[in-house]
Amino acid sequence: MISAAGDFDFLALPGRGNSRPDHWISHWCQAFPNSSRVLQAEWDRPNPEDWIGRMDAAIAAAPRRVVLLAHSLAVATTVKWAASVSESQLKKVAAALLVAPSNVEDTDPSFDTVRPFAPIPLKRLPFPTLVVASRTDPRVNFDQATAFAAAWGADLADAGDLGHMGNEAHLGLWPAGLLMLGRLLEKARL
Repeated sequence: MISAAGDFDFLALPGRGNSRPDHWISHWCQAFPNSSRVLQAEWDRPNPEDWIGRMDAAIAAAPRRVVLLAHSLAVATTVKWAASVSESQLKKVAAALLVAPSNVEDTDPSFDTVRPFAPIPLKRLPFPTLVVASRTDPRVNFDQATAFAAAWGADLADAGDLGHMGNEAHLGLWPAGLLMLGRLLEKARL
């Protein structure tokens, strides 16, 4: 996987609230020197246009093709970005690892801050994609995550009982996730 990882730049896309030091995204950014994190102006009250715009600018500025590493609300950002940009911009993405997609259309009041990201595009993504979903994620049920993966033409990885796979999961370097990333990178190289 290490040689494949050197063929791309990694673009880390944290979800709402950003990723603290023990989040797997933070560990991966430290492990891969060819990675960068998209920083948002507002982490707690996210604006879809701003998040998508910052992601688009980071992809445009990347010197090589990118592998997107998205968590939670950044998954919605990624699929909304893919549905709104030019073919040439889409070609800059080699692959996407979409971890713990949030169901931003959920009517529960706890989803109010992310509901502006609805509706989620259910269009096939034009690059190799892996959706990683937990069976105990409070932000999306496993059946909905499975439906998202099918609509996006993505492979699905069952992460078991890892909750939302964010800061509270304390996954650290997340070796199982790195193995999933390695399999995705092999597809990106084909």
